[in-house]
Amino acid sequence: MFVLLLFLSFQYQTGVAQELYTLDQILEIAYENSPDILESKLNLEQSKQTLNAQRAALKSLFYLDVNPFSYSHDRQFDEFASTWYTNESMGSSGTFNVVQPIKATDGEISLSNTFSWQDNFNDYTNLSTSTLSNNIQLKLDQPIFTYNRTKMDLKELELNLENALLNYALKKLSVEKAVSQYFYDVYQKQQSLIISKDELDNQKQSYEVIKNKVDAGLAAREEFWQAELNLANARSDVYNAEVTLENAKDQLKQAIGMDLNKDIEVLADVEVKTIDVELQDAIDYALTQRMELRQRQIDIETAQFDLITANATNEFKGNISLSVGLFGDNEKFQNIYDSPTNNQDIALTLEIPLWDWGQKRSKVKAAEAYVKVQELYLDDERISIEMNIREVYRELNNQVNQIEIAKKSVENAQLTYELNLEKYKNGDLTSMDLSLYQNQLSTQKNSLTTALINYKLGLLDLKIQTLWDFETQQSIVPSVYSSEFENK
Repeated sequence: MFVLLLFLSFQYQTGVAQELYTLDQILEIAYENSPDILESKLNLEQSKQTLNAQRAALKSLFYLDVNPFSYSHDRQFDEFASTWYTNESMGSSGTFNVVQPIKATDGEISLSNTFSWQDNFNDYTNLSTSTLSNNIQLKLDQPIFTYNRTKMDLKELELNLENALLNYALKKLSVEKAVSQYFYDVYQKQQSLIISKDELDNQKQSYEVIKNKVDAGLAAREEFWQAELNLANARSDVYNAEVTLENAKDQLKQAIGMDLNKDIEVLADVEVKTIDVELQDAIDYALTQRMELRQRQIDIETAQFDLITANATNEFKGNISLSVGLFGDNEKFQNIYDSPTNNQDIALTLEIPLWDWGQKRSKVKAAEAYVKVQELYLDDERISIEMNIREVYRELNNQVNQIEIAKKSVENAQLTYELNLEKYKNGDLTSMDLSLYQNQLSTQKNSLTTALINYKLGLLDLKIQTLWDFETQQSIVPSVYSSEFENK
């Protein structure tokens, strides 16, 4: 009676209207709420904005330096005249600058225009001057005998963005796999509850049959007691199935970030249409499309950048600096360039290392070793991927056999139960024996559900391992990586 009251109470509590969800709907919720997905999105946004900032830095930079007013009054000593004098000056200036980095050569070209006013007086010459001046200058700075740091920095940021996109796509696939397992677990528990309720209905029917026989004196009272026990166990099994189902629902809701108080029910299509999969095709798809391989290649490229940097340690390098300008000054603004001065500067500087005690050689060897390590990781990743594909392929074929066996077992168990139910009604079988056949039927139904779900999960795992949808015969890479990379 206690179990029955708990069962009725549970039924009342779960009588609230449920919301029905498909796997696609559950995945959309998971993608919006998953902490791993949110973290990947933030990393992706960070990489994107960092690359945008670097690209913006390669465009012309305009800025203005302004010194609105300056004043000085100080005592100075003239060594030539061996006398002290007081100097007073005031001034104001402004400089407009345009700086353009040169991506192709890692150089920089700049244009500046400085306009200034200066008023000066000193008591040594007892002269006061007030002048306006303007200086226009075009300057080129070009490193030589070294690698292009601008190009390499930009390439590193592009690889970082691509790696962030790969991580985001892989997180989505990981969430899809984990959430799908929770989803199908809930579905399996729903089916177990339905089977338990069917078993309860059958036990009720058996109970009524034996009760009528006992009342008519056609069966021993022990059979009635056994029927009562079987009915109580069937009710307990229904309650246990409901509890297990609710626990599975909570795990699913936690995984996708849904309110635990929300009552849900899942709708799954587990009808299996077996698909012929060629092992070599699956391996080829994986080795061509798996994003982990591209990540390992990115690691190799990054390691090669480190090698370039190591080779530049204490390197022989130089710089060419070239500038041309036009300077003019006058007391009147309109006469500034009456007598202009052409300014030219050219300089070549070289940095020649003489002895570094083996610092560069050691750094280069360390960088070369790191490149080889990353290449080994790539080879190992290829082997691991192929091994996983082989394992998933074998398991998928095994599940096809398990489904056929489970279907035949359910069919046989159903026929056996119906045959023995007739025997039970005719008094040729005890209720305990009939209960065994009922349990056998329930077990086989659950086994069929498990086999169908395992095949669906195996097919999903194969899709994730190969990035190829064998049901639709198309690649899933564009939907999770390529298109997003193009958009970013």
